[in-house]
Amino acid sequence: MKKIVLTGGGTAGHITPNIAMIALLQEEGYEVYYIGSKDSMEEKLIRPLGIPFETVAVGRLRRYFTLKNLVDPFRAIAGAFQAKRILRRIKPDVVFAKGGFVSVPVVAGAYMRGIPSVLHESDRSPGLANKLCIPMCRTICTSFEETQKILGEKAVYTGLPVRRTLMNGDAEKARVLCGFSSERPVVMVMGGSQGAQAINEAVRAALPQLLECYQIIHLCGEGNLDPEKENLAGYMQMEYANEQLPDLFAMTDIAISRAGATALFEFAALEIPVLAIPLPKGASRGDQIDNAEDFAKRGWLRHLPQEDLTPEKLVEEVGALYDARDTYKEALKQADMAGAGERVYAQIVKAGEQKKKK
Repeated sequence: MKKIVLTGGGTAGHITPNIAMIALLQEEGYEVYYIGSKDSMEEKLIRPLGIPFETVAVGRLRRYFTLKNLVDPFRAIAGAFQAKRILRRIKPDVVFAKGGFVSVPVVAGAYMRGIPSVLHESDRSPGLANKLCIPMCRTICTSFEETQKILGEKAVYTGLPVRRTLMNGDAEKARVLCGFSSERPVVMVMGGSQGAQAINEAVRAALPQLLECYQIIHLCGEGNLDPEKENLAGYMQMEYANEQLPDLFAMTDIAISRAGATALFEFAALEIPVLAIPLPKGASRGDQIDNAEDFAKRGWLRHLPQEDLTPEKLVEEVGALYDARDTYKEALKQADMAGAGERVYAQIVKAGEQKKKK
């Protein structure tokens, strides 16, 4: 049986495309393994799928001074040798790395073992972890065509794999869960797997105006529930949605979201118009701004910089997005986001075949 090791983690955006690939790989007869870090987001999401899960030490290079930057390179080196031992035992045909700092030791371990790695870059501009992995990888799959041009001959434009299960939601189930009516439009608020404080605060401040026209499903991040708003009519807050997410998506008319690539491509695949509020520079490397600007330029979303975010501006922008929702939906329909998983799979097969020829 063909074997593959997947890696990637830190945030849900680095993991959910792997979950999309797991289903496809298993259908194609692959025995799937996962390497992540201990007590991590990836462990939380992958173990329930019944996938064998191994852990390695992970180092993280931060963009600010801290003494941890002196220690973490040694953790990454230790993790690489741990990954090498794990890979020697599993003997996979190929490694697929989705990003996040856990990918670095796993790709390094594969490189030492002569196992080809296929890397996937979600964002328009590569992150630091993926930049470290690129020299050790056979192929880099990209979500954006422009990224493929920047990265050169190793890169292949594939798009971003989206979980098929998201397409099979039941809107009525979500309405029952949230206590919503079918007579009013639904706005989903999603700040990423860890929440977004600026968005949470602006949405809650704007609730009196928003709830005059819309029902709000607010995925606010772990520890960010507001007890004072627990029984507010037309407003449902949840820390995070997993099994319920397809149903919530099916109920959603428009969304307010950060601009992580995975979230944007999932909304796009579902043809849900988005008001994107990317993480500002200083809080990130600017990748979400790049993502939002690219999508906005193509007519796929509405972009609101966080520095312009106020409760009043939020209400205005949500109204403008909802009024133009059909235009955005048509643009997303023309974009044709399907097939990314199959294109990534083709690169995985190609890398595995090249290994066998050696």
